[in-house]
Amino acid sequence: MHDVDRLFRLYHGPLVRYLTRRLGDRDWAEEVAQETFLRALRQETIVSERAWLFAVATNLVRDEARKDARRRRHLELLVQEERAREEAEGDAGAQLASLEEAQERAREAALARRAVDALAERDRLALLMREEGLDYTEIAEALGLSVGSIGTTLARARRRLAEAYEALQRGAGRERSGNAAS
Repeated sequence: MHDVDRLFRLYHGPLVRYLTRRLGDRDWAEEVAQETFLRALRQETIVSERAWLFAVATNLVRDEARKDARRRRHLELLVQEERAREEAEGDAGAQLASLEEAQERAREAALARRAVDALAERDRLALLMREEGLDYTEIAEALGLSVGSIGTTLARARRRLAEAYEALQRGAGRERSGNAAS
C-alpha cells in the first residue's frame, strides 16, 4: 500500500485543475478527485502514480458523462433565465457597458469551451493533461497511447483547437451581425 496522504499532497491540486478544465465545474471536479483518491486508497500498488490518478479520473468522468449533459442543460436554462431577467429589468449607462463587457468575456469563454468540447476526446484529454503539466510518458500511459505519438497528438489537437475556435468566432460574428441588422 502506498502513502495516500503523500499522493494527495502532491497531486490533488493538479488533478482538480485538470478535472475543472475537463468538466467546467470546480465542485464536480472536487467530487471526482475525491473518488479518485478513494480508489487509490483501495489500490494495492500503483506503478506510475500521476498517470494512474489521471487515468482513473478520466475514466470516472467518462462514466459520469450523462450527468454532465444534464448539468449543462440546466446551466443553459439558468443563463437564459438570467438574460431574460436582465433584459426585463433594463440596465443604464455604466452598468450597461460593464454588462456588455462581462457578456463579451462570457461569450469568449463559452466559445473557447465549445472549441475544446468539439475536439475528439483523445485530443481534448491530451491537451488538458499537458496543460496540467503531465509529461509525454504520463499522458501516453493515461490515454493508452505510445509515447512517440503524443507529440503528434498534441500538435494536431492544438491545430484543431485553433481551427474550431476560429470557426466558432466567425459563426458568432455572423450571428451578432445578423441580430444587429434585424
